[in-house]
Amino acid sequence: MPGVPALTAADRRPGPRRVGHKGADLLVPGNTCESFDAALAAGVDMIEFDVLCERADGSGQLLLAHDGEGLRSGRAVTLADGAAHLASPAFAGVEFDVDLKLPGYELRVLEALRQVGLAGRSLISSTYPESLDRIRAADPTVRIGWSVPRARRDYTAGWLTLLPALAVLAAYRQQLPGRASQALIAGRFDAIMAHWRLVTPALVTAVRDGGGELYAWTVDDARVISALAALGVDGIITNDPRLFDALA
Repeated sequence: MPGVPALTAADRRPGPRRVGHKGADLLVPGNTCESFDAALAAGVDMIEFDVLCERADGSGQLLLAHDGEGLRSGRAVTLADGAAHLASPAFAGVEFDVDLKLPGYELRVLEALRQVGLAGRSLISSTYPESLDRIRAADPTVRIGWSVPRARRDYTAGWLTLLPALAVLAAYRQQLPGRASQALIAGRFDAIMAHWRLVTPALVTAVRDGGGELYAWTVDDARVISALAALGVDGIITNDPRLFDALA
């Protein structure tokens, strides 16, 4: 299926891409067609959604889910149904960040995107570099993004885990610009998807000099969104796309 061509730089509005996390997860439960519709209505440039496989060996249905709880809910949308919805004319001006939560089913996701014409409008991301390597080998034209750091949840969101998490992030923050630059220059990835607390002027410069794009996740504070935009990130991911009104 031919689908809609990838957007060019001239097609995009000034400023960072406005990315809806799981669609618009704070407005409508995420990873659902209804949440994607809410993100579209809020004026996003890109929609992020998560893909998991119902079996650990990579077989079985591919479902739109962030974690095991989403898989077990019995309400998870299949990738086929979700992708078909996003391939409809209403989403013609939108790009996609397809986040693979685990290794083992990468090429099945790539094929599903191809079947509905979304591969050219998608950035496939993962915290697992080996998954991205498989996609790169299978199709060098597909954009891929390395998501950092790898964590089961956002440990900065709770008081008990905040201080240890910040200490780990501080060390990671120092190393990341060099690692990102090397990977981008080598052509291993096209984008870095970084937790917003890892974003520094040094990282912005390293990613830009490496020829890549930098996306910050997941930002639910209008002041932080404005600060990241001022730093020059290429995209900001939020659960509440209404916060992008601060960039108007």
